[in-house]
Amino acid sequence: MDNKQKPVVGFIGLGVMGKSMAGHILNGGYPLYVYTRTKEKAAELLDKGAIWAATPKEIAHQAKYVFTIIGTPNDVEEVYLGENGLITNGKENTYFIDMTTSSPTLAQRLYEEGKKKGIHVLDAPVSGGDIGAKEARLAIMVGGDQKDFDAVLPLFQLMGKNIAYFGKGGSGQHTKMANQIAIAPTMIGVCESLIYAKKAGLNVQKVVDLISTGAAASFSLSSYAPRILKEDYSPGFFIKHFIKDMTIALNEAEKMNLDLPGLTLAKQMYEKLAKMGEENSGTQALYKYWQ
Repeated sequence: MDNKQKPVVGFIGLGVMGKSMAGHILNGGYPLYVYTRTKEKAAELLDKGAIWAATPKEIAHQAKYVFTIIGTPNDVEEVYLGENGLITNGKENTYFIDMTTSSPTLAQRLYEEGKKKGIHVLDAPVSGGDIGAKEARLAIMVGGDQKDFDAVLPLFQLMGKNIAYFGKGGSGQHTKMANQIAIAPTMIGVCESLIYAKKAGLNVQKVVDLISTGAAASFSLSSYAPRILKEDYSPGFFIKHFIKDMTIALNEAEKMNLDLPGLTLAKQMYEKLAKMGEENSGTQALYKYWQ
């Protein structure tokens, strides 16, 4: 199938993950419009045939399907509902899919605002980090209408392996919050385990190799312990973004009258690291909390 037979796709946000995700769509043979605040980040995709758009508005006019993976809920609100925003300027029967980890409450609002204009809006945050994005094996959790999920599924399959529909608008974001809530105390456990093994005089790599095969096995242990042991604190996922996610989760939990002490502790620890200048490090830099 050549480009003329495939619908035009737009992609907004070409950061650590978005660049790879957009690349998979382009490699899938779809005509691709891209926008990001720093045009230099789009250079590689533009060289491969992507088309630059000056604003989200331009992408809304050109593309049938538009994916976004950007920074904060405020950024999402601006990109969708601002003067040059997608929903503000969108056409009937287009599909807008926000893959940012954002507020479930905002996701529900975007779904409802889109519906008023006949625009199909999905919230579809992802998990798997920079490696998952590069290898097209992200977990994608989706909220919105089932028929819209079905329509977008072939594009999701270019970016991820474990793709699931969870229900009404906002359900994808709620699922991602559950994911982040599970990760936060797990990262504390991974780092405390490594520190303990080191203090006990053990071969820490050997410890990791063994406990990764038993009850302590986790994505965080397998993926981030090797980086910590190499003193590689480069971001697969930024600390500043994780703090944002934990803040969203705690805000949503408060609306449910739910106390989450493990998440609260993790957020406090990461905020201390951010104040120490580690906000642009990867989440595995939590190890430095003990240094």
